[in-house]
Amino acid sequence: MRRPNLLLTGTPGVGKTTLGKELASRAGLSYVNVGDLAKEGELYEGFDEEYDCPILDEDRVVDELEARMSEGGVIVDYHGCDFFPERWFHAVFVLRADSSCLYDRLHSRGYRGKKLHDNLQCEIFQTLYEEAVLSYKKEIVHQLPSNTPEDLERNLDQIMQWIEQWMKDNN
Repeated sequence: MRRPNLLLTGTPGVGKTTLGKELASRAGLSYVNVGDLAKEGELYEGFDEEYDCPILDEDRVVDELEARMSEGGVIVDYHGCDFFPERWFHAVFVLRADSSCLYDRLHSRGYRGKKLHDNLQCEIFQTLYEEAVLSYKKEIVHQLPSNTPEDLERNLDQIMQWIEQWMKDNN
């Protein structure tokens, strides 16, 4: 039975991981947090002193995921999306959060200064949504609000309905 691959993307702090883990549990799909995958496999090509974080080796990440993605049934969670092969995903969900909500979430994670400011700007200017639309067919890219627990439940319901329809249409 064929199962869809989904990408959850958006600015850090919008709720990708919370949504992705719960969605995987409800839908019986596997979940991959690219940040965790990179950490486990040391898939880095350096360290960014300005943002105080490792620099992802995107080619190694793609190589690491290729076999899993070809099997289907994978939810990928990452804040960037332009380096993943277009053929991998059947749907791309870009989570969005209001700047005040996002500020609180990022601040509680220890984001400060330029890192905090740049992530907020990224959300305000829809940078990751635009990246998704430029990287994938526009009809598979969906924006979802992610500010409240009610938004989370609505998003879970909406994506579960999408998965169920995809399964009916493709099996």
